[in-house]
Amino acid sequence: MQTDKYPLPTVDIIIEYKDGIVLIERENPPFGWALPGGFVEYHETLEAAAVREAKEETGLDIDALKQFHTYSAPDRDPRHHTIATVFIARGKGNLCASTDAKNATVFQKENLPESFAFDHKKIIEDFFALKQKESRDGRSRPL
Repeated sequence: MQTDKYPLPTVDIIIEYKDGIVLIERENPPFGWALPGGFVEYHETLEAAAVREAKEETGLDIDALKQFHTYSAPDRDPRHHTIATVFIARGKGNLCASTDAKNATVFQKENLPESFAFDHKKIIEDFFALKQKESRDGRSRPL
């Protein structure tokens, strides 16, 4: 057992904004569309990291932050073994790509891009499956 390497904690945020969700097009490898997110800094909570990363990459403030799920497959990020805690939040403000995001766009379930980075396609599919279940159960809140 190797004891000098550990998975790195990250956060990703499903930002509900203007009848869809926000995705960023990555400017750096691995390329593709992704949820806003990134590495948790030392002495930072997961929630604070989510708020910071959302603002840095999309220009949006977020509220109604709620933990969705954790994804930990060792190959989910081709650069390192990461463990991502994914949050759902509502975005407020003006959407604009920044830091390592080349573009930031709102997508609906019906018009998602084809090329995703990491395991974000799976995360988004899980999110929309939850929304569909909540809608059937009468518990859905609008996007």
